[in-house]
Amino acid sequence: MALHRLSLRLRPTVAHVRSIHTSRYGRQQEAAAVDSESEPISVFRTQENDPASQSEKQIGQFYTLPAEHIRLLFPHGLPKRYQQQVKTFNEACMMVRQPALEAISYLKKADYSKPALRYLFYGVKGSGKTMSLCHSVHFCYTQGWVVLHIPDAHLWVKNCKELMPSSYKSSRFDQPLQATSWLRNFKITNEPFLSKIKIKQRYVWTKRESTEEGRPLGELVDQGTSRVKSSSDVVAAVMKELRLQSGHPESNFRLAVAVDGVNALWGKSTIKKEDKSAVDPEELTLVYNLRKLLKNDWIGGAIITTLSQTGSLYTPKSAYLPQELLGERGFDSMDPFIPLSVPNYSEKEFESCYLYYTERNWLQHPQSRTEEGKKELIFLSNRNPTMFDRLCGFL
Repeated sequence: MALHRLSLRLRPTVAHVRSIHTSRYGRQQEAAAVDSESEPISVFRTQENDPASQSEKQIGQFYTLPAEHIRLLFPHGLPKRYQQQVKTFNEACMMVRQPALEAISYLKKADYSKPALRYLFYGVKGSGKTMSLCHSVHFCYTQGWVVLHIPDAHLWVKNCKELMPSSYKSSRFDQPLQATSWLRNFKITNEPFLSKIKIKQRYVWTKRESTEEGRPLGELVDQGTSRVKSSSDVVAAVMKELRLQSGHPESNFRLAVAVDGVNALWGKSTIKKEDKSAVDPEELTLVYNLRKLLKNDWIGGAIITTLSQTGSLYTPKSAYLPQELLGERGFDSMDPFIPLSVPNYSEKEFESCYLYYTERNWLQHPQSRTEEGKKELIFLSNRNPTMFDRLCGFL
């Protein structure tokens, strides 16, 4: 409320100051001052667009991501509704919130000569866990890290269009389409590293095809995108190489492993075998190797994850705590981890988001711009970020 009142008071105050200029010279100064003010003062935006420099002073304010960062860092990692919002608003803005700032502060202070720390964002559905993850990943990207991003682990355990027996191990199954798609996006995000990182061992794909030791990592990635049949094994090889080389002086890179919906890796799948029995996630080549990457037995990086109810199979809709969504196996595998609670908007954050939507004309109904209309939006959304966004879409 205070922010809204402040924004309404800003213009009258400036007008009052200008009225004291009575001379012609004073009026000329006034005109110059008006021209220099290209934009009205904003109380819900921050000019501090570098995640490494943000602090609690910016909590509740929106910062702008460069279009190039969106294209390279998040070719497939942003929620669909947020992608639509970026197109509609013609800009990509993220709110600076406490959970992401807390994760970034830990990332700054961590000792990367020790095993990788695991961070886990959790909270009620729609509270902003994915955006907190993206904010943290953006920090890693701006610091020059290799980013290994799994935008929705649930997609690896359901709706598989093509399932093939693994050529490497008969008890596992490959998902060539998902693997190929992921490799293409990994290549976009980490293009500068693909020629610098050299692989440490020889990989044989067929009788005639292999990737020799010492070749660039990019050559390994290209093998997976051009030979779909071996794409799942290539993903496994990429994960293995990064895990083994991260943090070592000769490699000279840090690794951020970001997994949205990590609880899918220990849940149930809807993928069926030929005998109609369900495939266990551990039988999937992609999931098996991602689980290995989530073990904190490597150095020089961080593991940043979220829990997700959306897409989570056979779990109560009200469940959101780590024990509830990870289950016993998942919790034991992830333990120890740093829990990061993501709540609904505070009063300040809701006010900031309300002003942002108003400025971008996302709120167009006259009633929505009144104090009573705002109170109704608070009541209907309970300050839940996703619910608030959905409600405003109709106004």
